Amino acid sequence: MGSSPPPQYFGRQRSLHNILGGGNVADVILWRRRSVTISILLGTVAAWVVFQMSGYTFLSFVSNVLLLLLSILFVWAKAAGLLNRPPPPIPKLQLSEAVIKTAADFVYSHMNMVLSATYKIALGKDTNLFYRVAGCLWLISFVGGLTDFLTLGYTGLLAVLTIPVLYEKYESYVERYVNIACMELRHRYESYTKHLNKVKNWILEKKEKLG
Repeated sequence: MGSSPPPQYFGRQRSLHNILGGGNVADVILWRRRSVTISILLGTVAAWVVFQMSGYTFLSFVSNVLLLLLSILFVWAKAAGLLNRPPPPIPKLQLSEAVIKTAADFVYSHMNMVLSATYKIALGKDTNLFYRVAGCLWLISFVGGLTDFLTLGYTGLLAVLTIPVLYEKYESYVERYVNIACMELRHRYESYTKHLNKVKNWILEKKEKLG
């Protein structure tokens, strides 16, 4: 009988394209719309260079762009009224009740998830969850100490547009090394748990002798 296939990670029961939504966003991320992906990459790099050289911050840049846009539209509308011309062709800006309800449901469910996890950690009910959250917070703190938020955002976008397509291309190699890494982590976790239980038993024995 042949050996059973190794466990699959990253949700590989479906194709990566389907996992990413299967639409235009997935096509862009996986370079199936190459011209759009290249344009986004070049625009991202150009924007990062401009920000770094000009000294603009993201907030000041957005504020100036919005100020310029609103000023142009305001003058256009006033001039159109004086010259009997049509106003700027701007649709009515309004969020539907369905969109608000969807956003509220999303925030509600995720906030409850965060609060539930915080409650479990604070009462010591989930040791594994504590280690995962502590590791994520440490990683965020470490990365945040190395770079600023804007550069981190650019780096994240570059990662989104490069890592998935490289994973799809070299999927078998990635899965192989992930399996090896997971087995090693599982072995180390079992060893850690074994030593921790020994320490707990030793403490209990000492308490019983002292009692």
